[in-house]
Amino acid sequence: MYQLTTHASFDSAHFLAGYQGKCSNLHGHRWKLEVTVSSEKLEEEGQIRGMVVDFGELKKDVKDLADEFDHCLIIETGSLKEKTMEALAEEDFRIIQVDFRPTAENFAKYFYDRMKEKEYQVCLVKVYETPNNMAGYGE
Repeated sequence: MYQLTTHASFDSAHFLAGYQGKCSNLHGHRWKLEVTVSSEKLEEEGQIRGMVVDFGELKKDVKDLADEFDHCLIIETGSLKEKTMEALAEEDFRIIQVDFRPTAENFAKYFYDRMKEKEYQVCLVKVYETPNNMAGYGE
């Protein structure tokens, strides 16, 4: 089995609503997104002959996904009061609402699904919240 792995990073803030501990408070991470794709065989024709995929395209697609979340506040939909959302909007803060609790585990599945939508043969996605703490999702 051939495998290719690339990564990209993004900086953002989040909190875990309903969590009893430090992560219930607003805090930030330098998230690292690592994507591994695989194939039983290499391309036999064309520009990418001898490759699984074009590394340049894979790197660009992973970076584009990471860039979507760079320098923003990620919140679970419905986790902040409407007044708070209005105040943040008045300050022009960049806020991304997701329909899941913004944990590394959920982000690993989210990014896995997004890469699958791009028709990559994804075998594993890892999301690091810190250099030492990672969650993965894959086959």
